[in-house]
This record gives sequence, C-alpha cells and structure tokens, in this order.
Amino acid sequence: MGLAILLGLFALSITFGLPVAYAIGLSAVAAFAYEGLPLLIAFQRIVSGVSVFSLLAIPFFIFAGELMLHGGIAARLVRLASSAVGWMRGGLGQVNVFSSMLFGGISGSAVADVSALGSLLIPVMKEKGYEDDYAVNVTVTSSIAGILIPPSHNMILFVVAAGGGLSVSKLFIAGIIPGVLMCLGLAVAARWVAIRRNYPVEEFAGWNVIAMATVAAIPGLFTAVIIVGGALSGVFTVTESGAIGAIYAIAVTTLAYRSLSLADFWTAVIRSVKTTGMVMILVACASAFGYMLAFYQVPAKLATALFWLSDNPIVILLVMNLMLLVLGMIMDMAALILICTPIFLPVAVGLGMDPIQFGVMMMMNLGLGLCTPPVGACLFVGCAIGGVPIERAVRTIWPFYFAILVALMLVTFIPAISTLLPGLID
Repeated sequence: MGLAILLGLFALSITFGLPVAYAIGLSAVAAFAYEGLPLLIAFQRIVSGVSVFSLLAIPFFIFAGELMLHGGIAARLVRLASSAVGWMRGGLGQVNVFSSMLFGGISGSAVADVSALGSLLIPVMKEKGYEDDYAVNVTVTSSIAGILIPPSHNMILFVVAAGGGLSVSKLFIAGIIPGVLMCLGLAVAARWVAIRRNYPVEEFAGWNVIAMATVAAIPGLFTAVIIVGGALSGVFTVTESGAIGAIYAIAVTTLAYRSLSLADFWTAVIRSVKTTGMVMILVACASAFGYMLAFYQVPAKLATALFWLSDNPIVILLVMNLMLLVLGMIMDMAALILICTPIFLPVAVGLGMDPIQFGVMMMMNLGLGLCTPPVGACLFVGCAIGGVPIERAVRTIWPFYFAILVALMLVTFIPAISTLLPGLID
C-alpha cells in the first residue's frame, strides 16, 4: 500500500500539473507519513541530497553554457561548420548537425543548443528553400549532442544518483564517441532526406574561408578543452574545472570576441540561477523519493521481474531501453536520471554491463525523450522557433529517430564504444 501511495500520488500530482520536483517531494513525504517514519528523516534526506561536493560543478557548467549561448560563440561555430560541410546536398542540414556537435561540447545542454542554433539556422534554412519541418527536425534531434559530448551536467546527476562511486571525468569522456557516432548517423539521415526532397547545393567556400572560420572558433572551442582536459589530467577537480571554464568563458566573450554586453551577462546570470535552483530542488526531493524506493525494495523487485521475464541479457537490455524511452517521453530528464538510476543500474551491473556504459545508454534514451511528444522540451522549443505545429514535425522526423536508435543499439551492445576512452585513462 505504501508503494502505491508513493507512486500513485506522484503520478496524480504530475497529471494535475504540479512541478516534478514538488510532486516527487510530496509523494515521498506522504509515504514517510504512511509508514510512520519520523518526518525528520525525510527532511534530513532532502538536505543531504544536495550536500554533495560534486554538485557544485553544476552551477558552473550551467553558467559557462549560458555565457557561451549569449556571447556569440554559436554564430562562430555555425560559420565553421558551414564552411566545412555546407557544400553538400542539403548542406545546411549538415551544418546544423555539426554545429550541434561543436556547440554541444561547450554548452552541455540540449535545450540551449536548440535555442541558440535554432534561432540562427532555422530562419536561414527556410530562406534558402528548405522546408520548415526539415529545419526543425534536424535542429531538435541533433541537440542531443549537448547531453553526450562533455561537459554535461546531466552526467553529474547520474554519478550522484549512482551513489557517487563513479568518476565524472570518465563518464564525460565516455560520451565523446557515442556523441560523434550519433551525429554522423543524423548527418546521413539529413543528407538522405535532402536528396529525396532535392534541396539545394551550396558552393564550396574555399580553404581560406575554412581556415579563418577555424581560427575564429578556436577560442570558444577551447572552453571544452579546459573543462574536460583539466579534469582528466588531474590539474583540476571537476568542480574547479567548471569554475575555471566559466571564468574563461567570460574572458573569451568579453576580451577575445567582445560580443558579451552587460545586458547579456545579466541574462546569463539570471537564467543560470533559475536553472540551478530547479535542478537542486529536484535533486533534494529525489533523495527522499529514492530512500523510499529502496525502503520498498523496488530495485530488487524490478530486477526479479526482469529476470523472470527472460534470462537472456539481450532481451533484458532491450526491455530496459524500451522502458527508459517510454519514461523519457512523459517525464523530465533530470528527474528520471535521479529516480531511475538506482533502480536500473543494479540490474545492468548484474548483467555484466559497465556502469559507465549504462550511464551513456541512459543519456541517449532520455535525450531522445527530449525530442518526442508529449513532454519533449527540445521539440517544443524547436517547433516554436520554426513556427511548425508539433504534429507536422513528428510526422516527418522518423529518419532522425531511426539514426539515434541505431546509435543507441550500438552503444547498448558494443561496450567498447563507450568504455574505450575511459579505459585509456585508468
């Protein structure tokens, strides 16, 4: 009965539009009360949930991403991608994908990717004769690169939800190959659709233009090198690298590019504070919720149910992927990471999967959920920018979904894709 109260009240709260963080906290406190557990323990769990040192990196990463978003980095990355791959059939689709790959490694946020690159590229693509649904679909699906290619604050949440025993640096670097692989698949899908629709071919810009665009983009791209390289080399902790990355972002956008105004800086501060506040409230409430899930032995019961369903690891992994995909369609990504990691990670480890590999698999699953209705934040933002009804975008987005699913299956069943690079720094 207690588990029914925990999950039922949570589902009911979400249905009536209560913010996810508050729905999680309310249902956890209700379960504590039903079981007669001291409410003091519930609030201790809530407070201890955010008393984790590694969480300090999140506001720095978010702030650095906002500075990059408002400081002119995105425009320079678009110029670099345009000069390099814009000459292909449907070249602006390729530009969109590879701009997302570059910008995702700086912003660490899929929604920021859609907001920044969508505002730049979707109107240009429409002016050049590309249909609006194509422009939106490419922008939305390629934004997942911001979740996989480091730095990514969602990966920090995964490490915290996993109990803190994993290396954030290793998880960061584990996302590089899967992120690039997924973007290559999306580039193939974008080209395939462009050929079928006979989209225009741009002229080759020339090597001089490529060289100049590369030089202009290097200071911005170096932000990711500082954040990831500093953490991997041991020069900085992950938290320190986030702080130094934010300072470097300020220096680049104000001194090198001179494109960050005081108003832009203030906007970045306000958005960072709001986002950090939402994430931290979610983490705090999810700690109490996770305590009750463990109290009701949900992870063990789920593992038993999955192994009862089949003893074939392939079948179990496919079912886990399906469950994560469905959940990603109806819930916020950060909340799912915090709730589902303690449930599914023991099952994956029991099957012999590396926790790092599982983390990347989860990021891809839940990232795809950001691009799907009914609760796809990236899909909503992209459609709003492009002025395209969500129903029409979804009808033609299937080639891009297929490309992401292919990458997801490769990550799920070929461990080396996500474990090769982390293994090199042991």
